[in-house]
Amino acid sequence: MRIPITGYAAGAVLAGDLVNTSPTVRAAAGEALPSPAALTEFLAGHGVRLDAVAGGRVPSDDDVREVHLLRREVRGVVETETEDQAVAGGAVLAGRAGLRPVLERDPDGRWQWCVPTRPGAPLAEELATLVGVGLLGAVRALGHGRFRACAAPGCRGVFVDVSRGGRRVYCRPDVCGNRINVANHRERRRLDSAAH
Repeated sequence: MRIPITGYAAGAVLAGDLVNTSPTVRAAAGEALPSPAALTEFLAGHGVRLDAVAGGRVPSDDDVREVHLLRREVRGVVETETEDQAVAGGAVLAGRAGLRPVLERDPDGRWQWCVPTRPGAPLAEELATLVGVGLLGAVRALGHGRFRACAAPGCRGVFVDVSRGGRRVYCRPDVCGNRINVANHRERRRLDSAAH
């Protein structure tokens, strides 16, 4: 796998989405990655094509367990208190299967930096490198202030805000943000009917 350094946003988004598959975050919904099939679907949904599952190879139960362990490490990096801690954690993740950066031509003939992964690296190590490069890129381009906890009451989700405006406050705006909007709407309606 070759991870473009300038494409850090995909790895940073993947970091938060991976952490948020945990039953700790999902509460009643439970584990989002209980099986190799669920892991395959998760990776495909993010457009991730790891060498470890190239050629139709399916993740194993061991791969799933290793990704669950990786998920905890990634959460630790996203929740770091300082930029230096985030960089140190991101570097550890990036180094799991990452080789030294190389300069290669993209399909348009322009030179681009990328981080290749070690041939034969296990799935979780390749995934760690992708996430680590993403987190390091996010710190460099956007700053550590974009590593956030979800603002929804009771939610334990985290994310890296790679949006242009940097104003995102929910780990899953379509779930957490919608839940808050519905609750606020109901409260306004309750207050309006109480006033009349």
